[in-house]
Amino acid sequence: YTRVFCRIKMKFRFCGDLDCPDWLLAEISILSKLTSVKLKLLCNNVVKDLLGEGIDYGKVTKLTSDAKFEESDVKASIAALSFIFSSAAKHSVDGGSLDNELQQLGLPKESATSLCKVYADNISKLQQAFAERSLRVSTLEKVEWRVDYLLSSSALQDVGEPCVQLRLHRRDPVTKETTPISFSVSGDKFRLLLRDLKQAHTMMENLE
Repeated sequence: YTRVFCRIKMKFRFCGDLDCPDWLLAEISILSKLTSVKLKLLCNNVVKDLLGEGIDYGKVTKLTSDAKFEESDVKASIAALSFIFSSAAKHSVDGGSLDNELQQLGLPKESATSLCKVYADNISKLQQAFAERSLRVSTLEKVEWRVDYLLSSSALQDVGEPCVQLRLHRRDPVTKETTPISFSVSGDKFRLLLRDLKQAHTMMENLE
């Protein structure tokens, strides 16, 4: 007879009542190499990154040096913790349930407790940050423009055709950084662009 082996699929609340991704299982075994104290410190750094404060990779590398993590292990650990925190917060999983599920996946009890302590202390902040990000879009800080008239061109038949130079300053809602975007359009294309923007503006006003 033939014996068939397969991994029993289980549902986890922090995964949205789905089976745990295989890649996360592999990373949990890597996280298990860290002491509970070092894992807690790493979790704090990951939470700061999720809250938009950035992450200090130099500090993280020092934290994981005792476990002899390679650069790929460090990045994988950060990705795994980011997934655990963000997914658990998204599905409003309490710290106790998350602790239990992570132990089922092979994370040592002390490590799971340390991780979930950081999660429980920051779940409200994480949920608020995720909610704000999901509702925010890039904003247009400033528009610069000018109209140039082409006096001669090998590509155009009509001399004196206007060309509109646009420079849009877009502000990122997360990083708060402003990025300029420059482009040029012909007079005809600019009129089409302006028409479409007016139509979009009217539609948005009707939705309010």
